[in-house]
Amino acid sequence: MDPVPALALRGITKRFPGVLANDRVDLDVRPGEVHAVVGENGAGKSTLVKILYGFYRADAGEIHLDGRAVEIRSPHDARRLQIGLVFQDFVQIPAMSVAENIALFLPDLPWRLDRRAIAGRIRTTSARYGLGVDPSAPLWQLSVGERQKVEVLKLLLADARILILDEPTRSLAPHEVSALFASVDALRRDGYAIVFIAHKLHEVLACADRITVMRGGRVTGTLARADASERALVSLMFGGAVAQASRPAHVSAGAAIPALSLEGITTRAGEGRGVALQGVDLAILPGEIVGVAGVSGNGQRELGDVILGVLPCASGVKRIGGEDAARWSVARVRASGVAFVPEDALAMAAIPSLTAIENMVAADSCRYARAGGLAIDWAAARRDVETALARLRVTLSSIDVPARALSGGNVQRMVLARELLHEPRLIVAFYPTRGLDVQSAVAARERLVAERDRGAGVLLISEDLEELFAWSDRLVVLLQGRIVAAAVPQAITMAEVGYLMTGTTAGHAAHR
Repeated sequence: MDPVPALALRGITKRFPGVLANDRVDLDVRPGEVHAVVGENGAGKSTLVKILYGFYRADAGEIHLDGRAVEIRSPHDARRLQIGLVFQDFVQIPAMSVAENIALFLPDLPWRLDRRAIAGRIRTTSARYGLGVDPSAPLWQLSVGERQKVEVLKLLLADARILILDEPTRSLAPHEVSALFASVDALRRDGYAIVFIAHKLHEVLACADRITVMRGGRVTGTLARADASERALVSLMFGGAVAQASRPAHVSAGAAIPALSLEGITTRAGEGRGVALQGVDLAILPGEIVGVAGVSGNGQRELGDVILGVLPCASGVKRIGGEDAARWSVARVRASGVAFVPEDALAMAAIPSLTAIENMVAADSCRYARAGGLAIDWAAARRDVETALARLRVTLSSIDVPARALSGGNVQRMVLARELLHEPRLIVAFYPTRGLDVQSAVAARERLVAERDRGAGVLLISEDLEELFAWSDRLVVLLQGRIVAAAVPQAITMAEVGYLMTGTTAGHAAHR
């Protein structure tokens, strides 16, 4: 007989205004099992996780732990019931050490912190599960992969027995993904129940024991790993096959004036949000996609801020379309035809309380203003939203609900659609397919290629090496504010780029 599930959800239903996010969802995870949950954007995965961790309360249904019904009204309740969640965006204090960050999360934190005892517990648990980090290291010095280990250690030292990993591989280099899966295997052997939320189907197939697929808020099927394949999962996710685009051909733009030219760009430490750029040389020609690989926090955000005009240059030359743009305001940069897809679409490119149509107008009010600014052409805005979504071959659950009521993937769809609508000449895209399902990601990439073929220059910043290798005409690697490598995808391997991204020795000899 199957063991009693460590966790069982029965008939979970959750409604928001205009949206049925979860519709009678059943899910269980057994001790010593990795149970993956996959689905297209807006399928209800994030809502289900938030119900399980106490951020939301279900309108109907029950949660059972070890066969008994429980109520989870808050994250405190979830932690008390030994449920732990590793968020997509880590909840950490960079100025503190690893040990201090972990200690603050512990339910039995004493009034006087015994750093030696905490460090000993961290080392013992780290060694058992392959999560080695230095307890005394300041958090800001760690790579994304190491910071993720800290998040897992928090849960383990707080005695969590059910672990929810929400998109845990999205910011990891290939060798860090392998290390994470090794740790997950060790946790499985020790009887932990693990819920693995993911979009990358090949990773799900590599680590999960069972896989549940959601679509439109409902469970469409649960498969054992032995019965699962990418084709079967895609069919359950979308009701049919998803077209997989081949690598796009590229025609050289020749001697055209660059859409963007950066020469010796340096920024001052402290003016940005993190690392300073140091002597960055980068040119993007019309009709070219240049991919930027790098672990988050190595200057990607600062690079985008320099291009957009948010962050001033301490030295160097910035040209957009051949014009000196070093002193241009953000408004002038945008008006010159620069589209910008930021790393956090909801926080940086949308107003959460406004609908998709209202966000379209807010981003370009002059286009829709009538009667000298006293009226708005809402019909034109609605047509543009519908046109933009059609070009991306996607839909939103509703274009008349606030952006904050949409899933993260749907907000990303909305921002992509808006930014690519009016034929920009330069597109700066941060992680444009992050959080998107397979079908939406393919459509977004094909849209970027269509813009490139029309003559736009594209700067594609991503931590997904498969995406970069498949869609970039040239690649650069960013490490600690410097470009440490540049190559065409055919002349460098993913493994080399992965090591270069993390500054480890295996990649130093390649393509400096």
